[in-house]
Amino acid sequence: MKQTLWTRNFNLLTSASILGAAGGIAGNFALSFLVYDKTKSTLAAALIIAIAVIPNFLIPLFLAPLMDRLPRKPFLVMGHFVEGTLYALAGIYLLNFRFTYFGYLLFSLLLSSLSTFDSLAFDCIFPKLIPDDFKEKGYTVSSMIFPVMQVIMAPVAAVLYKTIGVGNILLLQGGLSVLAAIMESNIRITEENHISDMHFSFRVWRQDLQAAVQYLRKEKGLLNIYSYMAVTNGVAGGMSPILIAFFSVTPGFSIAMYSFFTVAEFIGRSVGGILHYHIKIPEKKRFSFAYFVYQTYEIMDMMLLWLPYPFMLVNRAICGFLGINSAIMRQAAVQQYIPEEYRARLNAFESIMYSVAYSLLALAVGALGEVLSYRVCLTVCAAFTSLACVATIWHGRSQVSKIYNRLPVESDIIVDLSAKDENIDTRNNEKLA
Repeated sequence: MKQTLWTRNFNLLTSASILGAAGGIAGNFALSFLVYDKTKSTLAAALIIAIAVIPNFLIPLFLAPLMDRLPRKPFLVMGHFVEGTLYALAGIYLLNFRFTYFGYLLFSLLLSSLSTFDSLAFDCIFPKLIPDDFKEKGYTVSSMIFPVMQVIMAPVAAVLYKTIGVGNILLLQGGLSVLAAIMESNIRITEENHISDMHFSFRVWRQDLQAAVQYLRKEKGLLNIYSYMAVTNGVAGGMSPILIAFFSVTPGFSIAMYSFFTVAEFIGRSVGGILHYHIKIPEKKRFSFAYFVYQTYEIMDMMLLWLPYPFMLVNRAICGFLGINSAIMRQAAVQQYIPEEYRARLNAFESIMYSVAYSLLALAVGALGEVLSYRVCLTVCAAFTSLACVATIWHGRSQVSKIYNRLPVESDIIVDLSAKDENIDTRNNEKLA
């Protein structure tokens, strides 16, 4: 029988992801406008965004060790089911009662926690549903879902917001999330339970985290990849307000012109994703390609605001094209490299590093924009991330290339969960590159 990416399990998970993305985009769009309509405050909206970052620090840290010891499918199904139920209840509430800002703050915090929970489970189970020879094709499909649904659902959500209202949109989103959970529950996968014969204690949790930290310290290639991606995504987060400010106050530019950046990037990503699905980058050239993309991306950011507007759009399209190719390659290589029994904890550490870097660097870039011109600020920030790329990816190329090029690794790290158990009784608005 000919092996294929489009297995029953992959079709179910992809369909569930499409439903979840469609509902999430529509619901978040409607809620964002609802908050501003009711509060007339950009600070109120910003506070919700800031609060939503908190679970990215806490949930992975506490949940990952348990998720590495239990089957991941129940986490994924339960996350979508609870999320759907909450959205439906919120929709019923808004149809019968008045909007309260404080209540929505708590609701946002809870939803963000569930989203982090769901993302961690998805990142752990997704690699197991892709045949080894189709890893990059699988991540290509996954990476294209959200940008495609964003283009489709944003205008749909705008129409629904004016016609049926936020409450009904949330009811619809709740239904889509529950339907996604039902699809995911039909995935057939065999997973091990590492705590069926023991109690999961604080001591076990602590030692599991310590084991993952020790592993990551020895795996310099992974640590360098995580470090660079945290820096470049954190700086990119701070660049977004700089770009909005530039297009708002610079003569000859407008916010409408800035909005076309999204279209240009989407076109670039779509073309890049289609090509990546059909064309395989030779394994021995993947590290060189990734480093070329990272530095090209930073150079493009340095140049961006100094270019005439049509060339800005070309700039963004090129970044979208290159970025999705390196992102797919990185995701597939890293997830294939990570041992299955460490996947949740290492993915959790990655998420925490990204969140910390995003919070600190976005604030630093915003502060820099207060003292430098927007053009100079963007150039300085992109130059900084270029140097960070040299210090992490290039400086650690001997270790990083083992992951990207899938070279044989003679590891001195011994993973022995059974021995450890006996002793105690007993793991995107992203820059795609």
